[in-house]
Amino acid sequence: MSDLHASIPVVEALIFSAGSPIGLAQLKRVLPDLSSTQLRSIVGEINRALEQEDRPYEIAEVAGGYQFRTRPEFAVQIRALQPERKLRLSRAALETLSVIAYRQPITRAEIEDLRCVDCGAVVKGLLERGLVRIMGRRDAPGRPVLYGTSASFLERFGLPSLRDLPELRELEGLEEERGTAQHEDDGADTAPSPTATSVDESDGDGLAPAEPPESMEPEPREPPEPEGAPPR
Repeated sequence: MSDLHASIPVVEALIFSAGSPIGLAQLKRVLPDLSSTQLRSIVGEINRALEQEDRPYEIAEVAGGYQFRTRPEFAVQIRALQPERKLRLSRAALETLSVIAYRQPITRAEIEDLRCVDCGAVVKGLLERGLVRIMGRRDAPGRPVLYGTSASFLERFGLPSLRDLPELRELEGLEEERGTAQHEDDGADTAPSPTATSVDESDGDGLAPAEPPESMEPEPREPPEPEGAPPR
C-alpha cells in the first residue's frame, strides 16, 4: 500500500504534463509494477483529494485516456476570459458529425441520403478541424471514401469512448458548454454541387486506409433524426 501511495504524485505529474489524454498503457510504461486496476484507483484517489480541496479542475477520462480538465461549472467564467479560444460548431456540422459518429464508417453519399442535403463543405470543414478522419475506401463501385470520427472528436466533447455517445441534443449541450458565444462557419448546407467535395472521391492511389483504434468501436445505435428530414 505504501508503494501505491508513493505512486500517486507520479501519476498526477504524468497526467498533468501530458499534452493530450494519456492512457493506461502509457502510464504502465513508467509504472510497470502497477496494474490497470491500481492505476484507476490512484486516479480516483487524486480526484477525491481535488474535490475535498475544492479545486476547479479534475482528471477526466477522455478519448481512451486521462486528462486534467476544468470543472464544467467554471465554463462561463473561462469563456469570458478567453472568448476566442474555441468556436462553436454550426447546427449543420453537429448534425453531420452525429450521423458520422453513429453510422461510421460511412460514405459521403450515405451521409447526404440521411440528411437530405449536400454535405461536401461541412465534411471538409470537419476534416480540416480534425474531428473527422478518413478510414479508407469501401469495396464498392467507385470505391467511395469512408469517414469516421477521430480521437479529437472524443477529446472535444469530453467522451471516454464512442460507447458513451450522447443524443444530438446532449451533443449540442456539450458543445455549448465547451464552446464560446461565437459561431463557426462550417459550410452551410447548400444545393448539391459537383465542386462541393471534401476529398477526391474517385478511385486512386495515395489514400491509405486508417485502422480505427479498439477503444473507438461504436455500438450499433440509431442516429438522431435531423430537423426538417422527411418522414421515412
